Amino acid sequence: MGSNSSPPAVLQFCYENVNGSCVKTPYSPGSRVILYGVFGVGAVLAVFGNLLVMISILHFKQLHSPTNFLIASLACADFWVGVSVMPFSMVRSIESCWYFGRSFCTFHTCCDVAFCYSSLFHLCFISIDRYIAVTDPLVYPTKFTVSVSGICISISWILPLVYSGAVFYTGVYDDGLEELSSALNCVGGCQVHNVKLQARVP
Repeated sequence: MGSNSSPPAVLQFCYENVNGSCVKTPYSPGSRVILYGVFGVGAVLAVFGNLLVMISILHFKQLHSPTNFLIASLACADFWVGVSVMPFSMVRSIESCWYFGRSFCTFHTCCDVAFCYSSLFHLCFISIDRYIAVTDPLVYPTKFTVSVSGICISISWILPLVYSGAVFYTGVYDDGLEELSSALNCVGGCQVHNVKLQARVP
């Protein structure tokens, strides 16, 4: 009697000849092409779309306003997400492996956190700006000036950069989580920092 059971799937690893390599979960060739196409288009739109916003606001003097400067700074943060985060996250998501080294993993994760938090800060300040403009339009021009916009932009960049740099380059995120780090660590992975950071944030 013939058996109808299919043969067990063969495990694939990110680095076949390296001990402790992460397990690879490959997509079919067709799926990979589609995913690379979709994610690639998203990254290109993020880069060139935000670049267009920055150039437009900085080039045309009639667009020079406190609110638009905030928008241009927000576009700059999203631009750097498209340049330094999205392409490498795309490869990691599709290939299920990290091929860029541990040091660049730390830098990539640091950029991811810094630029995403920077975007959130910008959105908060833009919301405050719009709220003041709607609720108190007569005194809005004296309350939200270019200098105030500059302070908001500085805060939106300095705090996220200092925070992410301190977290990922001083080892603070690793305190008390050495066992978790050891259990999750494998060659070809870049998820450890994210997991440890989430474990520390309530």
